[in-house]
Amino acid sequence: MAEGTVPKLTVSSAVMSTYILGLDVGTTSVKAVLIETDSRAVAAAHALPTTSDIIDSSGIKAKEQDTGRIIDALNRCIGLLPRDKLQHVSSVGLSGQMHGVLFWKAKSGCDWSGRDFFTARDTSQLITWQDGRCSSDFLSSLPKPDSHLSVATGFGCSTIFWYMKHRPGFLENFTVAGTIQDYVVSMLCGLDECVMTPQNAASWGFFNTSSNQWNIGILKGAGFPVTLLPQCVPSGALAGQTCSVWHGIPAGTPVGAALGDFQCSVYSCMSSQTDAVLNISTSAQLTYAMPADFKPPDSPQPASSISYFPYFDSLYLAVAASLNGGNVLATFVEMLTAWMKELDAELSDSCLYEKLIGCALKQETSDLTVSPMILGERHNPHCLGQVTNISASNLTLGHVTRALCHGVLDNITSMMPAERLQQGGVSRIVGSGSALSRNEVLRQEVEKVFPQPVVYGQNADSAVGVAMVLCDRL
Repeated sequence: MAEGTVPKLTVSSAVMSTYILGLDVGTTSVKAVLIETDSRAVAAAHALPTTSDIIDSSGIKAKEQDTGRIIDALNRCIGLLPRDKLQHVSSVGLSGQMHGVLFWKAKSGCDWSGRDFFTARDTSQLITWQDGRCSSDFLSSLPKPDSHLSVATGFGCSTIFWYMKHRPGFLENFTVAGTIQDYVVSMLCGLDECVMTPQNAASWGFFNTSSNQWNIGILKGAGFPVTLLPQCVPSGALAGQTCSVWHGIPAGTPVGAALGDFQCSVYSCMSSQTDAVLNISTSAQLTYAMPADFKPPDSPQPASSISYFPYFDSLYLAVAASLNGGNVLATFVEMLTAWMKELDAELSDSCLYEKLIGCALKQETSDLTVSPMILGERHNPHCLGQVTNISASNLTLGHVTRALCHGVLDNITSMMPAERLQQGGVSRIVGSGSALSRNEVLRQEVEKVFPQPVVYGQNADSAVGVAMVLCDRL
């Protein structure tokens, strides 16, 4: 350039993309997804196992997870996303495992300590939806809720009632309670209280979804510590803004109130009112949307295998929510692994899964019958698993694995028969969930039991769903 020449200024026509961060704090793993705001395309995604389960040695059927490990896994997972994109996140959405409860102290629930991420502090362990400490007798001693949803073990309010009776001093250590995803939202926004959507509140029990209010009078009458109950805000609303820079995400970024992982999973893949969604991951759910004028029953129907979960915009989902899904297959693999170890033979879980699926693919059908309800069901907690029609010819790994996969599908369709779907106007089944995506045998069994065509959603997961909710509603 010649001396004295003034350089021309060029203005780029390109506009910097913005992103929505969707996070799912699941039962076994956490997932982080960046959605490009305009195109709604997934720009980056990572998932990590939490390895947070705490071994129960108390004999009370407790199912707890280490809160610190969950938050550490969440931090590591977000840290794997591109830093330059995180700096252009316009909003953050959280979903996660429902029903469970976490307790913390309002002003000291986490520690930022000059970093751009927080760690857990002054919290309890997470008591998860799989917790079994509330027996049928204990549940029957609780007051009847003013709700169409029954109360079960593993539900937040049930667990708090259990602590009131068996460990009352425990509750005195904390001032706030919520789900694990509510906790993350509270820490991000620097809230001294917990805000909760009807999706998570309904999963706790003692919440009326028609009025969107807790059963305060009923709970107070039973001595329940109602000060622990979160403040309810609409599903899809904001909870606040980030109180600090978080993994490069600017302070002041809007944060959505936490949503249920189930509803977000459905949102990510239900493209039509005539779709039904079959999700098989840790557990299993089959669901479809009810008409806009549908109103749930006035009182619980504990013997019914179908529940009605709040969705968005006052709509409800009819749901057959089974406790037995991918966890049944995981238990089978754990059993085989333990047997092999006793026989001084070892094989990794992933390799064993691959071999089992390969054996079952060679076995198109089996006359072996496996009823895999090893965890019971909420509407029938005393019904456990059994294997029948055993013969010398159907004890191969192919037979057993095929029969086990068929049993998982047979159980969920017994809870919500195909005829019920047809009556509800369902014309297509959308399959989703990690167990279904990784297991071709399960997919084959799905296609056998439903007369409707089955498709598999590419982005059928909760982290994508919660990001889509914010994309559509902000």
